[in-house]
Amino acid sequence: MASNRGVAYMGPGKVEVLSIDFPKLALGDRKCEHGVILRIVATNICGSDQHMVRGRTTAPAGLVLGHEITGEVIEAGRDVEFVKVGDICSVPFNIACGRCRNCKEGKTGICLNVNPARPGAAYGYVDMGGWVGGQADYVMVPYADWNLLKFPDRDKALAKIKDLTLLSDIFPTGYHGAVTAGVKPGATVYVAGAGPVGLACAASCQLLGAAVVIVGDMIPERLAQAKSFGCETIDVGRHGNVAAQIEQILGVPEVDCGVDCVGFEARGHGADAGVERPATVLNSLMDLTRAGGGLGIPGLYVTGDPGGVDDNAKIGMLGIRIGLGWAKSHHFHTGQCPVMRYNRNLMMAIWHDKIQIARAVNVSVIGLDEAPAGYQDFDKGAAKKFVLDPHGMVRKTAA
Repeated sequence: MASNRGVAYMGPGKVEVLSIDFPKLALGDRKCEHGVILRIVATNICGSDQHMVRGRTTAPAGLVLGHEITGEVIEAGRDVEFVKVGDICSVPFNIACGRCRNCKEGKTGICLNVNPARPGAAYGYVDMGGWVGGQADYVMVPYADWNLLKFPDRDKALAKIKDLTLLSDIFPTGYHGAVTAGVKPGATVYVAGAGPVGLACAASCQLLGAAVVIVGDMIPERLAQAKSFGCETIDVGRHGNVAAQIEQILGVPEVDCGVDCVGFEARGHGADAGVERPATVLNSLMDLTRAGGGLGIPGLYVTGDPGGVDDNAKIGMLGIRIGLGWAKSHHFHTGQCPVMRYNRNLMMAIWHDKIQIARAVNVSVIGLDEAPAGYQDFDKGAAKKFVLDPHGMVRKTAA
């Protein structure tokens, strides 16, 4: 049997690459005949992982990280009919059974059967069902026929793997933020946050036909990355009056659609730029979005934050100015992206060169042993999306 290694959270600010058990087709003490074992082709570091690594969740030490997974099937259970050994597949970060009410309604982010604690599950994430993460050499995926997105051609998939690996989370998540905010041809959009999800969202807004996409952040390198593919940018750290900056770009101090790609570790704007203000982005978006507009909120908000700025923030209770949103008849959409709603169509956009999402988010490929350094660089605000390449397949085959 092959050995297996995984990137594990060991405490605030600390991750290590450890030897871990080789995955089995098992759920507890029973056989998992609907599952497969994957050799990891690519697995990515996500901003959501970074929240855990900073100690801003209740994640236990020893948790194997990684919910952005692309892999090759090396073993399949008896009941797997349509996915075969040798197939290269994208794994939605949401684990879903395909059988419950929510799955049948397309709400795969809140499956009712894969997490005994609450609706919704994910690989390698706190409170998400205890599933082993995929920042590893190998991982087990349940309900394989339902969950896996098979790529049509192995050679072409490997040639485009730096783009296709983003289908597991950030591309659909950014796209979901844009769709739920109401982005359509001719729309003006403000995207808060120029991390990988924010950049993926901005590129998605362009794919949807937005007239102007404005991206706000405090890190100049990330703003430069947004500008590199045609976005307007706002430095919210140096200039606190976001509405005035939007007016300079659009002629009016508001946009049609706002997207929160920051989440609960938001910082204040302007003079408060270094101070954590967890409701800043949400309140800012309500201020900036026109009456009748919409807010997409793919940014993560948690129910347990040991490092919260006050007792309310520690349980996810924030000072949101909901009266303003109500008065402006805004619509809001929160929660995990249901990846399966979008991933096949977005795969086709990549397949036929309609978008270069890896370039937009500045994919940087590193080895599994380099993961701890990747986490450190990402925490410092690197304008990169770190993709882990455990078996060297990405660096060998991707253009």
